[in-house]
Amino acid sequence: MPKSRTRSIERIAVSTLDIPTDQPEQDGTLSWQKTTVVLVEVAAAGLSSLAYTYADASTAKLIEDTLAPLIVGEDAFATQSAFTKMRIATRNVGGDGVTAMAISAVDLALWDLKARMLELPVSILLGGVKTSVPVYGSGGFTCYDSQTLQRQLAGWGEQGIAMVKIKVGARPEHDLARVREVRAAIGERTELFVDANGAHSVKRALRQAEEFSRFGVSWFEEPVSSDNLDGLRFVREHAPVGMEVAAGEYGYRLNSFLNLLRAGAVDVMQLDVTRCGGVTGFLRAAHLCEAFQIPLSTHCAPALHVHLGCALQTVRHLEYFHDHARIESMLFAAAGPRGGRLEIDATAPGFGLALERSQVARYRVSQAEVAMR
Repeated sequence: MPKSRTRSIERIAVSTLDIPTDQPEQDGTLSWQKTTVVLVEVAAAGLSSLAYTYADASTAKLIEDTLAPLIVGEDAFATQSAFTKMRIATRNVGGDGVTAMAISAVDLALWDLKARMLELPVSILLGGVKTSVPVYGSGGFTCYDSQTLQRQLAGWGEQGIAMVKIKVGARPEHDLARVREVRAAIGERTELFVDANGAHSVKRALRQAEEFSRFGVSWFEEPVSSDNLDGLRFVREHAPVGMEVAAGEYGYRLNSFLNLLRAGAVDVMQLDVTRCGGVTGFLRAAHLCEAFQIPLSTHCAPALHVHLGCALQTVRHLEYFHDHARIESMLFAAAGPRGGRLEIDATAPGFGLALERSQVARYRVSQAEVAMR
């Protein structure tokens, strides 16, 4: 059956924004003072969609030069076909990193467009099973002083968020004191997570796991590099009872997650829809995790992930990451959690995002458009 001309993609616009952090941020292996956001808008049938990834500016260039010309003129409903075409077209430049994030951004925008055309939230289009998902407050950067650290995490508890996470690993000799300070600030009822971003050796990670368990730490994220599958599995198998090991945020393609699952390296898999192939890639990875009976947690980008969380029973919670929550509030006027949960707006089609154009103009460093001829 020929495609409907009214569903043909007419235009793809891409913008790069550099947004300074509200103060310097640092985790176990990296420090930064800005976040680069790549926005993608896709137009068809009088509607325009909106999605984003956070990546290097080269991501936008790849979309402009390679992906957008490939997708313009195609059927807006043919998301699987578009995903496959983008994967094939980028074969020779590699499928991870910038390539995966570029594909993710376009795929997200295509799903947003399809949902808007059907006048449905993305979560409902995907067969929604719930209308809200618990979040955990995430930040606690290793460069924060004690007052800033305690104030941020206690503030999430005051908002009704029952789980919080801090970064560790930059200065391991100080981390136990930081965990102690945070526990004092949040009380005994709030769950406490830590994230080393792969900073540790296996032996240091195990020693820290034992020390952190004294303060009720129940989640150790990337205690060692996710590239070290044997080491990650060893830490998971020898961590204190009640402490889960999580990883997966740097997974770009399906094999990344399959390798973690086959290795028995995680108790909880983390998926990032802005990295792992958009909605199409996320769903494939989620079904793989379901087959291995491993629960999911999403990484960053809460305004996008709430729809995936509401569409899949296996998603346990969402990361309400300080930097991304701030950016989404600025760019899209995205709502925050209520009672420790993020909710979808059942009356808003797509991902429910509306662009604050003045903010985009303020931070934009590049823009491009590819249109149907």
